[in-house]
Amino acid sequence: MRKVILYISMSLDGNIADNNGGIAWIGGQSDNFQGDYGYGDFIESVDTVIMGMTTYRQIMTELSPNEWPYPNLKSYVFTRQEVANNENVEFISSDISKFISTLKVEKGKKIWICGGADIANQLMKADLIDEYHVTIMPVILGNGIQLFSNDNPATLLKIEQVKEINGVVDIVYTRRTD
Repeated sequence: MRKVILYISMSLDGNIADNNGGIAWIGGQSDNFQGDYGYGDFIESVDTVIMGMTTYRQIMTELSPNEWPYPNLKSYVFTRQEVANNENVEFISSDISKFISTLKVEKGKKIWICGGADIANQLMKADLIDEYHVTIMPVILGNGIQLFSNDNPATLLKIEQVKEINGVVDIVYTRRTD
C-alpha cells in the first residue's frame, strides 16, 4: 500500500503562510545557503502530488509562473470550482478522502500532500496521512494560516528522523501504533 506523506514547511508557531498567504519568510538563517533541505531526496520518493486550489494558484502565479514544477509527477488539484484539466494537472471535485483511499491501493510510489491546510486537515480527520514530514523554519510569524486546525483528532506520533540544516529543522513523524 502506498504511503500518504504530508510534506510541508511551517513557521515555529505553526503557520504555513502569513495572513496574506505569503511564504517569502521560508528560508534558513543564512540567505547564502545553497542546499535544498532534503527536497531532492524527497521528490525522488513520490510519483503523485496533491494540493488545493489556493496552493495551485500560488505555484502558478508566484513560485513557478512559467513552468509546472512537477512535470514528472501525476498532479491533482482539489477544488470546488469547475476547472478544465490541462496537460500537467487533473482538477478533482470529488470527495478527497475517497480519492486518496483509492490512490493508496494503486501501484506506485508515495503520495505527496503539498498543501494547503484545508487539504491536510481533511486527510487528518479521515486518518489518511501516514507520515508527517514537517520542515520548521526559524521564524515566528505571530499570525497567519495555521497548518493544524483545533478540531483535529488527537494523533500520537513517533519521530523517525530529525535533521538541522542552516537553522531549519526537518522532522519526519509517523503515527504510533501502540
